[in-house]
Amino acid sequence: ALPIFKKITDSEFKKYGHVLENYDCSKLIEKMKTTPLPNNVVYEPSIKELEDLEIAQDLQIREFGELPIQVGYCNGNNYLLNAVEYHRSSEINVAVTDFILLLGCIQDVGKDYSYDTSNIEAFLVPAGTIIEVYATTLHYAPCNANENGFKCVVVLPRDTNLPLENKINKSGEDVLLFARNKWLIGHKDTDLGTQGAFIGLKGKNISIK
Repeated sequence: ALPIFKKITDSEFKKYGHVLENYDCSKLIEKMKTTPLPNNVVYEPSIKELEDLEIAQDLQIREFGELPIQVGYCNGNNYLLNAVEYHRSSEINVAVTDFILLLGCIQDVGKDYSYDTSNIEAFLVPAGTIIEVYATTLHYAPCNANENGFKCVVVLPRDTNLPLENKINKSGEDVLLFARNKWLIGHKDTDLGTQGAFIGLKGKNISIK
């Protein structure tokens, strides 16, 4: 069974990320109202209408030290962990709705690149919050905090999650390289293996239902 949902203001969240202050997310959240909310999960890495907003420039300068960024979204309905991923960079999430993040630490990944899902902790991210999720944090798609689905803005260095251009020799950590700036460990109860993902999650595919 999953532990009680923790809050992002709890001390347990500190190793995974932190809440950002001094950003006005109102226009971003307003713009997100027109984005789709399907029964499954949809991820769009880069949406021009979001990137044209003032907050995008603000985040690029202050959170990414002027590196080129992309602003997209992950929307839908989901109750399962399914996989964990990490990037070589922090990710910024803006909660348009309440949602739950299932998080772990890269330090708990085994030498064989397996990861035990019993290490996962669940955090409720309230609507209107903006958080940084550190590069060392294992994460994947948000989960529903209520039956109406979730909407989450995702800000990452530009081209993250796009398809790889090079054929990677799959040995060592390279077995996890699944897309640009995206290292992924999948669960056997998903179809990620057929997409070429490394299946290394041990234990239950955590469900918040």
